[in-house]
Amino acid sequence: MFRLPCLFLLLPLISAAEILPPGWDAKAAADKVMAGLVNTTEPQVKGAHDAEMAIVGDHAYIVAEANDVQGGESADWPFVYVTLAVVNVKTLRVEKSVCFARSEQKFDNVTLPAGACFVPRILQKDASTLRCYFASESPKQRQAQTWFLDYDLTQGSFENTLHKAKINTAAGTFDMQPQHFHHDAVVQGFTKPAVDFGLYLFDSFKVFDGQTYVALNNYPGGQNALARVNASLDVFEVVGHYNEPGNLKLTESAVNRLPDGTWMAICRQEGGNRNYTFTTSRDGRTWSPNEHRAFVPNGTSSKPTFDRLKGLYYLGWQDAAQINGASRSVFNLDVSKDGVTWERKYRFETEKSFQYPVFREHEGRIYLSVTQGDKDASRKERIMFGILE
Repeated sequence: MFRLPCLFLLLPLISAAEILPPGWDAKAAADKVMAGLVNTTEPQVKGAHDAEMAIVGDHAYIVAEANDVQGGESADWPFVYVTLAVVNVKTLRVEKSVCFARSEQKFDNVTLPAGACFVPRILQKDASTLRCYFASESPKQRQAQTWFLDYDLTQGSFENTLHKAKINTAAGTFDMQPQHFHHDAVVQGFTKPAVDFGLYLFDSFKVFDGQTYVALNNYPGGQNALARVNASLDVFEVVGHYNEPGNLKLTESAVNRLPDGTWMAICRQEGGNRNYTFTTSRDGRTWSPNEHRAFVPNGTSSKPTFDRLKGLYYLGWQDAAQINGASRSVFNLDVSKDGVTWERKYRFETEKSFQYPVFREHEGRIYLSVTQGDKDASRKERIMFGILE
């Protein structure tokens, strides 16, 4: 009489069984991935960072910041430009590299102002078009502006007409500039001062219920919000801000939805104990105050990732541990079925650093791009590409 209930009691334990096999070696798995990475950065580049990618057919289209002067990157460096590398995913060979925007570049309809071209993002618009976004900025000189440029997949080239992205807030629709993002947050109680640069599309792009979403970030301003992209992919509507508690400086979030529909974001923290924080929302508009979670015990200031790939959640975060003192040299990638219980699938450890990775699922495989380096203290020198699994 008592055996049947006991079996039912065991069912939750069986359904929550470990994802990874006993004895799984997360470091060995990561070492194997790193051994297969290829450099996508042109030889003259001294500094490269903050890549994202879209994969169409047999090719990965990787956008990144780059400069030919020195390692690292900064919004204060007008010589930072944005590039597109086209990589064959079957051969892992770079087939094309092109700079698509730089300071004072002339287009058919406009000339970019002086300043860095920064934090590029890429999205497939339709069967024949990729859309590439970037911020043009010159701190303390003018308001930064987010622009976009389309790439014709059939022709293998960019159009020569540049377009301004827009931001939609409670006050209306405006050119996508930091001042409008900040004003919208202030209305919601945000108290940190405005800055004239640093508004970026950060965790991009994810589709839920047929709508495309992106996390907005102002890095120097410490602002974060969930935004919805319109059908034309040129207006970013702020859905909800998540910046509490106000005594923390939170940036560069990654967002996903849990099985019950709850939104969850992981935020990078500047200052304090530098460990990541988490916030949740039932509707994407009203968010809980950020707090630490036990499954991320030792994080440090760097971009996190939060993806759903092959039916599992993948949470990536920079570990405060360092390999021989190298910056951002340990990165953990954990997996979960429910976003609550996590297992360590990969632990990337390298003096070359492993920072700002991006993961994309395509035709049954998961691909990645990541920033690495070996000379500059920042380790922001090249963008690597390869297969995670």
